[in-house]
Formats: sequence, C-alpha cells, structure tokens
Amino acid sequence: MALHAVVFDIDGTLLDSVDLHAAAWAEAFAHFGIAVEARAVRGQIGKGGDELMPVFVPAERLARQGAEIEAYRSDLFKRDYLARVKPFPGVRALFERIRAEGLTPALASSGKRDEVEHYQEILGIADLVAVATSADDADRSKPHPDIFTAVLEKLGSPPPGTVVAVGDTPYDAEAAGKAGIATVGVLCGGFPEADLSAAGCIAIYRDPQDLLDGFDASPLAKSRIPGP
Repeated sequence: MALHAVVFDIDGTLLDSVDLHAAAWAEAFAHFGIAVEARAVRGQIGKGGDELMPVFVPAERLARQGAEIEAYRSDLFKRDYLARVKPFPGVRALFERIRAEGLTPALASSGKRDEVEHYQEILGIADLVAVATSADDADRSKPHPDIFTAVLEKLGSPPPGTVVAVGDTPYDAEAAGKAGIATVGVLCGGFPEADLSAAGCIAIYRDPQDLLDGFDASPLAKSRIPGP
C-alpha cells in the first residue's frame, strides 16, 4: 500500500524555535514567582502547555492559575520572541518534493492555531500545506495521540501504514505511535539520537535539508513504511 501523507511537527522540526520557547516559558514562570531554568524547560518543549506546566507548577496552583500563566506566556512569546524564529534549511524544498511525489503534506503541532497559521507564513509553506492541526483541535497535547488522531480525521482516515510523521522530540514519536503512525526523527530540535530511537523513530536525519538530500532512500519514498 502506497504512502499517502507526511505529517510534520513544527517547532524544532521545521522551525528553529525551541530555545526561544524555553526562554519564554522560563520568563513567564519567573513572572509568577516560579523559579525554573530555561534548560530545564527545554527538555519539555514539544509538549503543549497542558502537559508542560504540571512538570513545574504544583497541582493546586495549576488549577488556580494555569490558564493565566499560559496566556501570559503566549502573549510574551508573540511580543518578545516570535520575530526571532527562523526556518531550518530546506523546508520549502522538502515540501515541494513531497508534493511532487504525490504525497499530502500536513502539520500537527502542539502550538495554538494562530501560531500554526503564522508559522506557515514564516516557513513559506502556506500554499503547500493541505491539512493543519493544532492544540485547539485536541483535548490533550503530545505525548497524547489526540493531535495526530485529529490530523488523520482531516486527511480522511487513510489506511494504516500510509501516513508517516516527522518530528524532533520523543513526544512526537510517542504521540504518533499511539495513533498508529510511524515517525521519522530529526535532530535539529536538540534531542539526542538515542532518545529519538528509544521513542520508536524508524529513521533519523539531521534536519529537513538532510531528509531532502536523502529522500530517495528514506521512509518517505518507500511504498510501505514499517509500523510504529
């Protein structure tokens, strides 16, 4: 059975933004008197706020102020950090190759819908993306499968083994795997290769450009990909 679609994470996979998100979270926590270093937050980037905040905020306070903290972080990131994010090399060319192969490119991000829409403009791929899902389409963010389940629904529920994900974190691979999707890992988000392999990635590349350069030998070019 032929491959049908390729579903991409955004932050750390297509966009060089992980350090900026970590810094914004650390600054937001500090604003509320919660001392957390950016390097500690960095290892949690890839999760949505609903999964990230409980790592650093006590449950009682999270119930009381969680929405306020996340809203502050969101506004802070847009105001002070968003202008500094940039695409990794090869993103548009990779999407063009995927289109040329007759595959459907899609996005599945733990970010908010407005962020995902803006990121497509920054990446220069808005005209190439067929389907996009965000945290707004799911009850729970990664590493839960909800975002990938939503993207599969938007893709028309393709048969198992016809969709592959591309992501930079173990949370991507875990979430995709729970939805029955195998994951190709990329190292540009900063997670060690061993962590991506342990999470079940079927192949690992440096970044989008490396995946493009090795496309013909990658799972994206095979008639059927291994299961997660």
